[in-house]
Amino acid sequence: MPVTQHLGIEAVGYHNGVLSLRAPLAANVNHKGTAFGGSLNAIATLAGWGVIWLALREHDIPGEVVIQDSSVHYLRPVRGDFVARSGPPEPEALSRLLGAVRRRGRGRIGLVAEVEDSEGAAVRFAGRYVVQAPIRPPG
Repeated sequence: MPVTQHLGIEAVGYHNGVLSLRAPLAANVNHKGTAFGGSLNAIATLAGWGVIWLALREHDIPGEVVIQDSSVHYLRPVRGDFVARSGPPEPEALSRLLGAVRRRGRGRIGLVAEVEDSEGAAVRFAGRYVVQAPIRPPG
């Protein structure tokens, strides 16, 4: 995604269903010298999106992932490079999502993400994502 390049976001790990993304403060700094709220929201949203995208691939289910809605709580300013972590999905929620996509071609799941810097937790994010199976042309 183009935004990842502009914000300097890079994947730093995916272990046991948890995706970690990192971004530098320098590419996301606001006029106060702290991380821009939109950048923090973007990396948290992307961390959740990535967890679902990877889960679909692990279960060999094609699908498009989009964010449906979200809430974000900024706990304090971010003064350095930061990392967003999301996942793993609750097993029951993931099972419902995968079953719904297989049966109906569409499903939803909620995920949380946290953004932290060297001082600890700074942002809490909760998002609901929709997965849509690829639409097959008639015929």
